[in-house]
Amino acid sequence: MSDPVNNGILNISKEAGYTSFDVVAVVRGIYHQKKVGHTGTLDPMATGVLPVALGKGTKVCGMITDWDKEYIAELLLGRVTDTLDVTGTTEGGDPGKAMELSRDLIEKAVMGYLGDIDQIPPMYSALKSNGQRLYDIARSGKTVERKPRRVSIKRIEILSIELPVVRFKVLCSKGTYIRSLCDDIGRDLGCGGCMQSLVRSCVGPFDLESAHSLDELRKLADEGRRDELISLIRPVDTVFGEYPEITVTVEADRLLLNGNKLTKDDMVSFAGTDEKQMFRVYHPDGEFAAVYEYDPLSGVFAPYKMF
Repeated sequence: MSDPVNNGILNISKEAGYTSFDVVAVVRGIYHQKKVGHTGTLDPMATGVLPVALGKGTKVCGMITDWDKEYIAELLLGRVTDTLDVTGTTEGGDPGKAMELSRDLIEKAVMGYLGDIDQIPPMYSALKSNGQRLYDIARSGKTVERKPRRVSIKRIEILSIELPVVRFKVLCSKGTYIRSLCDDIGRDLGCGGCMQSLVRSCVGPFDLESAHSLDELRKLADEGRRDELISLIRPVDTVFGEYPEITVTVEADRLLLNGNKLTKDDMVSFAGTDEKQMFRVYHPDGEFAAVYEYDPLSGVFAPYKMF
């Protein structure tokens, strides 16, 4: 008899050395479940929050990937590498100049990236060019032109400056490369720089404090504590905690099951709103069903994501 399918999101604390696909493979084995997916690539050298989706939870992978992310990074000034981090081959940099930089100059350079910026993705990345991964092209010793991409740095906070290392926290949009940010700051300061370490501290409602290590999961599995393993999976609807909850009537439940549009009369109780708004929609028995968007002009709830 096969194990029951689990639906939801696991908040994993990824260790250094693991790829996102490695983490998925471990989770798949521990939970004996085929349908498992990660919610955005995290560099092997990086650690921190990596939400992993199981079952119906995989339907929100794309949405989670689009969320803003918070990182704590260390910038090593005075060294430039081919990978833009300390794992790469040194290609330049001025360590002596790095040690002479003033705090004011460093702060000005770092804060200069606050807001919307155009960023060139690094060659050592999972992006594709003509069907090939950029990192595969880079490993063959080649470089291809990459178009700048608009990303948003929404908040930067310098945590410490102990030359040649600058430690900072950044909240940024999807698609932002912290390695590229470190490289750019180093170039602006005239000494070069690369990323020394990276911790993803937050992805939407998933933070590092509530994340679970793979070792923790393995231990629970080895000890046969299956119920505790299952309890670590967050229900899918918790991802949408910011949206108000609403329940359909018994009569409208069939419409909901088929993913049809709904009206306010199809709801058990609806106070109304003057603005477009997303809602978590539940069946009469309390089971989460979907996310719907309400349009006050038409008075109609339209399906956004069905589960």
